[in-house]
Amino acid sequence: MGRKDENYWKTLALAGPHTPDDGARRTAYESMSIAALVIALPLATGQPAAQAMWGNPGPEAASSPATDSVTVSTASEAVKDSSPGTLETAPHDTIVVTAEPGAPPGDPLHGINSLSYSAVQSVDKAITGPVARAYKRTLPGPARSGLRNVLRNLGEPVVFLNYLLQLKPGKSIETLGRFTINSTIGVAGLFDVAKRKPFHLPYRTNGFGYTLGYYGVKPGPYMYLPLIGPTTLRDLGGRLVDLSVVPVAVGKPFTNPAFAIPTTAIRLIDERAEAEDTTRKLIDDAADPYAAVRDDYLRTRQAEIDALKGIDRDENPPSTKL
Repeated sequence: MGRKDENYWKTLALAGPHTPDDGARRTAYESMSIAALVIALPLATGQPAAQAMWGNPGPEAASSPATDSVTVSTASEAVKDSSPGTLETAPHDTIVVTAEPGAPPGDPLHGINSLSYSAVQSVDKAITGPVARAYKRTLPGPARSGLRNVLRNLGEPVVFLNYLLQLKPGKSIETLGRFTINSTIGVAGLFDVAKRKPFHLPYRTNGFGYTLGYYGVKPGPYMYLPLIGPTTLRDLGGRLVDLSVVPVAVGKPFTNPAFAIPTTAIRLIDERAEAEDTTRKLIDDAADPYAAVRDDYLRTRQAEIDALKGIDRDENPPSTKL
């Protein structure tokens, strides 16, 4: 190394501010490393610095011969690039790393969920939606209500069991009374006799997902799944248990696919048909329909669990299935 080069390196080493701060020293080392790379590449390749580094010289580099001279950018000449995932050299040689925005809180699977949501909406637009509208248009209201009552009545044992687990014996006895009255007087649940006079036993929603939330289990990551729609890890596990209780406890016909598949299909179509107006309004009015459905589901489920705990909410928006 010649005396000229030695003096250059001494000057470069002394150029930065003298401070005992570790961060300032690291910044000076990074700046020196970048400068060394700018110097070393043209010396090793015999090409101008821009061509050696990027392989595509600008007009000035293409028209001028290669030389060993190097111009080191000052702080005021630092190159800035604010695009995500790039290094940004800011004034005073500060290295800034920018990245893609993170997933929303509670939705770490946002990328997969949004793709699933888009796919489900495409199927809904082409198949599910038209079928649900045809079902609602052609089947009289009393017939739809009767089918819904039967399906709800089949789920009453699950509601009863979860009220017991939540140590709410009054609600569990009311649910058992509903199930008994509707299964007998209501013709296997076809008519919801229990909600009328003189019984006044309204239908209530409950399940193992609610029980877990009641005892403080957090919802976990949000998910949007085909056939199920919006859910969370906690609620998905609870739903699987809910669906297993009656088949395991009773057996046939609930374990028979010839019974389980049609009843599940009818339940999904009926839920889709009944939620048509509410969900359409929610989605059509939203700038981001996926986020609107997610936030609505999470708010509603939390409000329902808070109600089990006796916590009042000023607002309880309707849940969505789309």
